[in-house]
Amino acid sequence: MNFFSSISHAIRGMLLAFKTERSFRIQIACAIVALIASCIFPISSTERYFILLAVSLVLVLELVNSMVERLVDLVKPRLHEYARDIKDLMAAAVFMAALFAFVLGILVFWPYILPFFVSI
Repeated sequence: MNFFSSISHAIRGMLLAFKTERSFRIQIACAIVALIASCIFPISSTERYFILLAVSLVLVLELVNSMVERLVDLVKPRLHEYARDIKDLMAAAVFMAALFAFVLGILVFWPYILPFFVSI
């Protein structure tokens, strides 16, 4: 398989996740907001890197979560207790990454957001 075929498959996978996974669409929207905010507000380069890292981690984990869910459904029916446990553990990993990203966003952007709320 050549490089362009690999890229094509990767794009197909991202589009599949976008079309079929509501959580992925929500996380993409949050990522866009975070990345736009990191360009608008005068945060440091290090803070920008951490925002980018957190956003990437959440999106990658959501893709892995979707993959694991489909694989578990293929191997074991949803009725098996281990299948449920695996899906719940993967969802917990995504939730923890999203929670960390949210807290990081609050810590980085709070000094710029606070004056907006104070003026209301």
